[in-house]
Formats: sequence, structure tokens, C-alpha cells
Amino acid sequence: MTVSDYQAIIGLEIHVQLDTKSKLFCPCSADVFQAPPNTLTCPVCSGQPGALPTLNSCAVELAILTALSLNCEISSTTRWDRKSYFYPDLPKGYQISQSDLPIGISGWFDLEHNGSIDRIHIQRVHLEEDAGKSIHHGNHALIDLNRAGVPLAEIVTEPDLRSPEQVYAFLTELRQILRYVGVSEAEMEKGAMRCEPNVSLMPHGAHELGPRTEIKNLNSLRVVRKAVTAEIQRQTEIVQRGNQVESITLGWDESTNTLFEQRKKETSDDYRYFPEPDLLPLSISSALVASLKANMPALPQQVKQKLIKDFSLSEKEVQVIVKERYIAEFFISAASIFPGKAKKVYNWITGPLFHQLRQQGLELDQSPLTPQSLVDIISMVETNVINPQTAENVLLQVLKGKGAPLQIIEQGDLRLVSDRASITNNVVAVLDENPEQVTKYRQGKTTIINWLQGQVVARMRGKADPHLIRQVLMQILEDES
Repeated sequence: MTVSDYQAIIGLEIHVQLDTKSKLFCPCSADVFQAPPNTLTCPVCSGQPGALPTLNSCAVELAILTALSLNCEISSTTRWDRKSYFYPDLPKGYQISQSDLPIGISGWFDLEHNGSIDRIHIQRVHLEEDAGKSIHHGNHALIDLNRAGVPLAEIVTEPDLRSPEQVYAFLTELRQILRYVGVSEAEMEKGAMRCEPNVSLMPHGAHELGPRTEIKNLNSLRVVRKAVTAEIQRQTEIVQRGNQVESITLGWDESTNTLFEQRKKETSDDYRYFPEPDLLPLSISSALVASLKANMPALPQQVKQKLIKDFSLSEKEVQVIVKERYIAEFFISAASIFPGKAKKVYNWITGPLFHQLRQQGLELDQSPLTPQSLVDIISMVETNVINPQTAENVLLQVLKGKGAPLQIIEQGDLRLVSDRASITNNVVAVLDENPEQVTKYRQGKTTIINWLQGQVVARMRGKADPHLIRQVLMQILEDES
């Protein structure tokens, strides 16, 4: 049998760091990215004897929001369990998690991919604490416990995915949802979102899954796609040789782009789950769920439909605008205060604005630019107060925090000169300085007028109305021909 005789069956376990100020069971800061090792710890998260956990209610609310965004049913009662396993960066020797009673169950997400919509079912969403981090140097390992106790929402899908490309698309859209709802930055390179694919093979037409393997702690979309592709190929080669795939846990070596075996895959019995004795079961009221649901921001698919319906954007244009919630909100605000000009707003955002943001190393939500300021700049171009080149410079000054658009224009004396007499004087001066080009124009090389216009614009330091310059140029050249 060849690769084409088998169907890959893929389920995902995704760990998402929730955007709380403190850890799940202690007051230590959860802002651990790039913090010096072991500087954000206390007796609770470092597993000291006698230290007792205290639940962070904000983490619970963010976990509920995560589950709601994936159409999960919210449990009215959940409890905490100890998940026991030995690992050097797990200071207590167990992890506080949720086994039988997760916060959310039976969810789903409709994934648009390659022109079709596939429903990906969400088995569960539960809350747990993170472990620490092992840092390997040659034959030595160092332990950093800053991450220990950071709140995680674990999202577990059913085995509904069928290809590395579909996995990539799902994780991309999931990350977008999590950022829209505001539960997590979901930055994989910062460790705020990690994926563990479970992969098995099944012959086409069969109904029983083959043995599954798990690939641990993948921290980029690119790596997930490469690792899943490699594992499908590895399992196929094993089956082709007439051997049985073993249920093992694998790691991914980024330096060699290869999989390596870590251990035999654990089962739930191996973890010896039992109820956490230091924490009471958690009751989740219907009033809390209703309040969180009512105040949840619109999800990306809802925003897409609004942009298409209300602002007549194309599917391709919509994809650019909805990439981040703050971009979509900025566009909607600007287009709403500038009726009938949605396409101009889109072109300015995706053109000059994105360009200047890249040049300055800024994100739109970090900049002082407001939707009203962008609309003011576009309006002043349309009414010939400034030309497009000046407008881009004004936009740059606004992004640098130099003031409002009109203030920058007045202080820099940047208004277009629309005085016909002044423009005529400068046109005449340019024509007098360039008799050869004038002759060429009158001999039929009419495109030379573009060069002459550029000379007038430069002479007037870009402050003259270009349409009026051209009009005066043509009138003088034609009158004297």
C-alpha cells in the first residue's frame, strides 16, 4: 500500500496561556516571557510543602469565554484534579488540572479551507496550571519555574482533521478567535499557544482508527505542519513494511527537522487522577455565563459578514481587514464616519498606513492614530488641501505623535498653493529654464509635459495643486505653439 491508500486522522491538544496578570493559584506575575529565570515564583507555584492554592477567578472567566467562542456547553459544576507524573520542571510532582468535569464540552468550529467548510468538533475545554521549563545545554539541564502555575486553557478537538494543511488552517483561525475574544495573545513564539497533534492512519473506507502517536509541545504553525507531515510519512512507511505503529510520544528536533521518540504514550491511568483535596469544586452560575456571552466581542466570521454587507468589501479585502480585531474595529470606525468612502479607507489602511507602520516597527493598536485622524487626512487630499505625497508625510508625523493632522499641516505650512498667479509664474520660470524640452513638446513629444510638471512641483516644494499646474502648463504650451 502507498501513502495514497491511507487517510490521516488528526486530533489536536492545544494549550493556550490565558491573559491574566497573575498565575492560576498564586499572586505571582504571569507575564513570564523573557523574565530572568526563577524570578517569578513563590512557595505555591514552586511546590513548597504546606503551601495552599487560591483560585484566580479571572482565569476561570477567560476559560469560559474560550469555551463559549468555540460553541461549547458550559458545565454548571466542575472540579479540580491532580494529574500525577514525574518531570524535572514539575515541582509538585503533579499538575492541578480537570479530568472528568471540564469547564466546556461538546463544542464545534466551522473551518473554511480550500473552498469548503468542515465542522471541527471540540471535545472539551478545561483549565489547568502550566509546568516549568527545562533548558538543555549539552549534557546538562537547567530548570526555570517562572512558567509553573501560569493558567492554561487546554482545547481538545475530536480527530476530525485530515491533513497538515487543514491543521495549519485550523490553528490559524483558532488563534484569530482567541485574540478577538481577548482571552490570550496566542503568540506561539512566546509559548502562549502550544500544539500537540495526535496522528494515526486509517485505510480509506475503514472505520477503525490505527494506533495514534502524539507530538509534544510544537510552538509554531510552520513546525506543526512540518511535524505532522513527517509523522504521516513515518507511519505510512512502517505500515508498508508490514509492521505495527506503536503508540508513542514524539518530540520534534527543529535543528534537523526530524522526529524523535520520547517515551511510550501514557494513558489516563498512568496519570493517577484523583480530586484535588486543597480546592473545592467550582460552581459556574448561569448568570455569569449569560453575562460573559452577552459582552463577548463579535467573532471573525461575524465581522467578515458585516464588512461584506455594510461596506461592500470583497472576500479578499475582508481577509486583510479581519486579520486582527483592532484593525477591523479601526476600519469600521473610520468607514462609518466617512460614508460612501469605504474603499478609499481600505486603500489607505492597507497601503500608506501599513507601509508606515512597518517602517516604524509599530502595530496599529500601539500608535496614536485615530480613525478620525485618518479620515481627516483622506478628506484633505480629496478637497485639495494637501496632495497625496504631503498626506503620507502628515500620516507619518501623526504616527510619531507630532500632533493632529490639521495642526501638522498649519505648523509646516503644507497646504497646497492654489493661487493661479503664483503657479503661472513658476510654470513660466520652468519653461524658460528648459527651452529644449519645450521644443520637444511642440515637435510632438507630448509626454514631456509630465517631466515639466515634476519640475514645477519640485520648484514649489510639492505645495502646489498638481491639477492646476498641469492645466496652466498645457495652456501656455498650446497658446505659444
